[in-house]
Amino acid sequence: MSATVTEEPLLRSRGFRNLFVANAVSQLGSQISYVALPLLAVTSLGAGAGEIGLLAALSTITVLLLGLPAGAWVDRVRRRPVMIATDVGRAAVLLSVPVAWWGGWLSMGQLYAVAVLVGAGTLLFDVASMSLVPRLVGRERLTSANSLLVGTSSGMDIAGRSAAGILVQVAGAPLAVLADALSYLWSAAWLRGVPEPLSTAPAAREPLGRQISAGVRFLFGNPVLVAALVQGTMANLAFPLCSVLLPILIVDQLGYPEWVLGAYLAVGGLGALAGSSAAHLIGRRLGTGRATWLVSLATAPASLLIPFLDRGPWLWAAAAAWFVLTFRTGVNNVLLVSLRQRATPDDMLGRMTATMRLLLMGAVGIGGLLAGALGEIWGVRSALVTGALIMAVSWIPIFLSPLRRQP
Repeated sequence: MSATVTEEPLLRSRGFRNLFVANAVSQLGSQISYVALPLLAVTSLGAGAGEIGLLAALSTITVLLLGLPAGAWVDRVRRRPVMIATDVGRAAVLLSVPVAWWGGWLSMGQLYAVAVLVGAGTLLFDVASMSLVPRLVGRERLTSANSLLVGTSSGMDIAGRSAAGILVQVAGAPLAVLADALSYLWSAAWLRGVPEPLSTAPAAREPLGRQISAGVRFLFGNPVLVAALVQGTMANLAFPLCSVLLPILIVDQLGYPEWVLGAYLAVGGLGALAGSSAAHLIGRRLGTGRATWLVSLATAPASLLIPFLDRGPWLWAAAAAWFVLTFRTGVNNVLLVSLRQRATPDDMLGRMTATMRLLLMGAVGIGGLLAGALGEIWGVRSALVTGALIMAVSWIPIFLSPLRRQP
C-alpha cells in the first residue's frame, strides 16, 4: 500500500502567508506614491518636466549605487529584521512629506531625498525578501511561491495606480502619501509573524569588498545564471524603448486622450498578471528551461507590431501585442527568479539578487536614455522599432545556453 502525500497550500502556512500579505500591502502603497509624489510636485511646487524626470530617476540611481554593497550586507545579517526596519524607515520618510506640506516648508529637495531614501529601503527589502523565500517554502516550491508573489505584484501595479488616481482626486496627494506610509507600517506588523531559520545568517564575516567580489564571480561563473541575466537585460533594455515615448506618440501625435495611454499601459499589467498566474503550470508541463525559451519564441513576433501603433485598428493590434509581451514577462519573472534562487546557496542569495538587480535596473535606465536620444534624432517610432527588434531576439541567449535544459 502507498499513501498519497498532499502538500499544504502555501497560503495556509502562517510564515509565507504573512510574508505574502506584507509584500502585497507594501506594493499597493508603493504604487500610490508612484502616482502621488509626482502629482504633489507638480500641483504644490510647480515642478517642470526636468524635475519630474529626475524625481523618477533617483530610485533607479539608488539601486545602481547601492546594489552590490546592499547584497553583501544582507548576506551578513538576518533578513526579517532588515525587512521590518526598512518598512518602518520608509514609513517615517514618507510621513515627513504630508507634515512638511501642512507646515508649508515642502520643497523639491525634500522630495528628491525621499525618493533616494525610499529607493534604498525598497532595494534592501526586496533583496532580503527574495533571499528569505527559499528558506521559508523550500526550494522545491519556489515556482508556486513566486507565482503568488509576482502575480500579486502585477495586480498591485494595476489596482494601486488606479486607486492612487481616485485617492489623489478625492483626498489630495499629501493624504495619498500618508496612506503609503501607513501601508509600510502595516507591512511591518505582518512581518513580525514570519519565522526565519538561524542558518540564513553566515557564520564567518569576510571583508565587504571580498564578499562583493565573491558574489560577482559566482554569478558570472554560472552559465545558467548568465543566460538568465542576458535575456533579462535585453528585455529590460527593450521595454523602455517601446514605452517611454508613448505619451508623445499616443497623446501628442495621435491626439488620443490621456486615459487611452493609461488603458494601454494597464493592458501590460494584465498581461504580466496572466503570465505570472500561468507560469507554474507552464513550467511544470515543459520544464523551466524549455518553458522560458519556447514562450519567448512564441511571443517575440508580437513585438514587431508595436512600431505600427496608430489610430484605428492599429491601436488595438499594438495593445494586443503589448499584452502578449508582458505575458511573457510574467512567465519569465516567476520561472527565472525561481531558477536563480534554486541555483544559489543560501549564504550567496543576497549578493546574487543584488548583482542581478543592479544590472537589470541598469538596462532599464539605459533603455530610457536611448529612447530619448533616438526620439530626438530620428523620431519616436525609431525607438519603438529598436525596442521591438531587441525584444524579438531576446529568447536566443536562453536557447544557446545550458538553461534551456533546466527542469
